Amino acid sequence: MTDAAKPSSPAPYVPRQISGPVLMGVVPGQPLAVAHRAAELAFSLGVKLVCAYVDVTTYLAGEPDGRAEARPIDPDGVDDDIEGIGATIAADLRAAFDGSGVDWSFVTLAGDPARALGRLAESADASVIVVGTRERGLGARLEEMLVGSVAVYLTHRQHRPVLVVPLSPHKHQPKAGR
Repeated sequence: MTDAAKPSSPAPYVPRQISGPVLMGVVPGQPLAVAHRAAELAFSLGVKLVCAYVDVTTYLAGEPDGRAEARPIDPDGVDDDIEGIGATIAADLRAAFDGSGVDWSFVTLAGDPARALGRLAESADASVIVVGTRERGLGARLEEMLVGSVAVYLTHRQHRPVLVVPLSPHKHQPKAGR
């Protein structure tokens, strides 16, 4: 067999240094456990942490000049203080990260949370996306049935790893008689 006819062997795997930021999805009232895990990961990897809140009451609309602008879904609806919600989340994160040595930023996005996080992960070339699970309860189950799970959508629709931080895991209950 000539050299040209020999099957080529695959190139050896060479790991690359992770350099993209850790992207964390954050929601109002979310326990700090998610932020802490995301910060630990970013700090350990030596990359920036990008914290993103997605305002689900707005959507992105294309402008004639090519820009995308956030617009309210219902312009006549109740005026939730979206800027105030974002400012509160940013203040909570600032208090959590102050003096930690973590390089972080905060951004507010518009639209569907999974799609918005996916777009940001792509544009920022994020190394990993970190999200929390929903709190337990009937309301959370009903919401997940109606709108789906952000974590499941992300794991099935884009190529980055997704770290899901459990918020209210089942506690092991010892069985009677043990």
